[in-house]
Parts: sequence; structure tokens; C-alpha cells
Amino acid sequence: MTPSDFVRLLLDPVRLAVLGEAVTGAVDSVDLATRLDVPQRTVTEATGRLRAAGLIGEDGRLDRSVLRSIAEALPQMPVADASIVDGPWTREEAEVLSRFFSGDRLESIPTNLGKRRIVLERLAQEFEPGLRYEEADVNFRLQLFHPDYAALRRYLVDEDLLTRAQGVYWRSGGRFEDGLAPSNDDV
Repeated sequence: MTPSDFVRLLLDPVRLAVLGEAVTGAVDSVDLATRLDVPQRTVTEATGRLRAAGLIGEDGRLDRSVLRSIAEALPQMPVADASIVDGPWTREEAEVLSRFFSGDRLESIPTNLGKRRIVLERLAQEFEPGLRYEEADVNFRLQLFHPDYAALRRYLVDEDLLTRAQGVYWRSGGRFEDGLAPSNDDV
């Protein structure tokens, strides 16, 4: 059974409920029909479809090996693009980045402050030291990574990675090739 076949099979709420019951033990079709407020025949038919698909064994229980084979058939999450984790990162920081980035996209903004700081430092690398950016340019660059560009922009300013004055932004923190951040007088 392919993962797509599995999902299509479980789009039916009664079949999904039957499979849920089969996780903890044999399915009692009379009891489940009563709880779902459907005819017993509906539960019996759903159980038959799941048995025919190999998800429920003759004992009425879930066959976990089928679920494992479906899980193995799922595509693996892509490893973060090397451009995301290349740079001045320790192995631990690169692991944090690879957990939050999928390819070039930031999948979620970390709630943990330390992890969020690492992600923000990576995003700060997108801004050249010494250049000034209009807010629309900052928004565009950040939106390429995550739809909540406003939160990212705010976090970058709050963490002193970007500085803002009169609607113009510039990179003022984070990691630089020479290890030194330019002062606000330099930009």
C-alpha cells in the first residue's frame, strides 16, 4: 500500500475510527457503531475494507508492520540546502539550522531563544554589511524564507542584528567574515 492509498483509505471518518479502535485491541463493531451513531453494517464494511488493505489482521487488531512499511515509503524530509548551513557555524548550530530549514525555506520560527538566535544570525547573513535597505527590500528578502517576514524583521531588530532608522535598515550585528561588526558610524 502506498502512502497515498493509505490516506485515501482513511479519509472516511468511520474507517479512521475503526483503525483507531484497532490500535488498542479488537474492534467491537456494535459498540463502535453505537458511539459513532452509525449503522453496525457501516462499521462492519469499514472493518472489511481495512482488513482487505492489510491494516487490520484476522484478530481485529492493527497490523503495525503495515504502518511501518507505509512510513518507510514516505519521502524523507530534504536535508537543508548546503548554502543554509555553510558558514561560520559550529556542528551544533548547523544541526539547529538543519532542523528549522527545509531547503531554502524556514519551516518554523523557533520559540527557544537560543535556537531562534542561531536562525536569526543565519538570516542576517542575507544582508550585506554597509548597505542600507528599504523596508520593502528587507520584507522581500525575509519573505523568501518564511511568510511571517514581519516577525522575522522585528526579531532581527530586537536582537541587534539589523538596525532601523527612518524606515531604513542595515546589518549591524551577527557574524562577519572578519569577526567584527561594523559600527553604526561605518554604515
